[in-house]
Amino acid sequence: MPAFATDPAIEPARDAATDAAGGAEHPDRLLGSRGAIFLGILLALAALAIFALGRYTDADLALADALYDRAAGAFPWREAWLTAVFSHRIAKTILTVAAVLLIAAAVGDAIWPQPVFDRRFARLRLRVIAWSALLVPVVTSLLKQSSDAYCPWDLARYGGSAPYVRLFEALPAGVLPGHCLPAGHASSGLWLVALVLLWLPGPPRRAWRALALALTPGLALGWMQQMRGAHFLTHTLWSAWIACAIVLLLVVLLQAREARGARRRMLNGDTCRRAQAGIRWRAR
Repeated sequence: MPAFATDPAIEPARDAATDAAGGAEHPDRLLGSRGAIFLGILLALAALAIFALGRYTDADLALADALYDRAAGAFPWREAWLTAVFSHRIAKTILTVAAVLLIAAAVGDAIWPQPVFDRRFARLRLRVIAWSALLVPVVTSLLKQSSDAYCPWDLARYGGSAPYVRLFEALPAGVLPGHCLPAGHASSGLWLVALVLLWLPGPPRRAWRALALALTPGLALGWMQQMRGAHFLTHTLWSAWIACAIVLLLVVLLQAREARGARRRMLNGDTCRRAQAGIRWRAR
């Protein structure tokens, strides 16, 4: 038996575990079906955890209290250069320009297909990332405009006049919605989570590290808004959750759409380069 062979009895179990962790054993797809289900379950559990954190604990208030200077009656970082200028203006502008360029590249390729995106998974990755760059900020903003929650600096607890309400709690009579949940500014960087696709398909451990790295800019922007008193911790966590959910949904939908298109081309007799690339990959 060759030295690299594995026990046939344990190979199926290893493949199933790898697939559940991220779909690395599905070279014809960015994300296998078991991997998508696994990530969906993780997102559902994360949603419950974030909800419980905001609804049944005082973590939001404790962190905001630590950032608030009661003697001065203000959040010291509210007008600091790092948080008010670099984070809220410079970094956001850079990320917005990057998003616009990616969206323009995807639109241009849809109208005039570019050879550079004919490589395996390149076009699918571009489209998912571009749609994420558009939808993550837009969906976050729409949800924010429909929420009742107030920002910390608007609350009576921190020098404002508004009441503190938790998620799904009713506002007191006569009080208008605060429109502050989820965190909108963080979403300008959280679409970067879609860059994890550059590491898929592949070893799940590497993809998880890439995911953590891709989340860092958006979470950093969210943290600096918390320093200013503009958001609570759970506001940022909900924005990160929304970004991850949108990216997962886009991968599933666009991947399925591309698979249907490939089947139609095969039925029409157009197997050309895509089929040949698959054969070459499996031969390696």
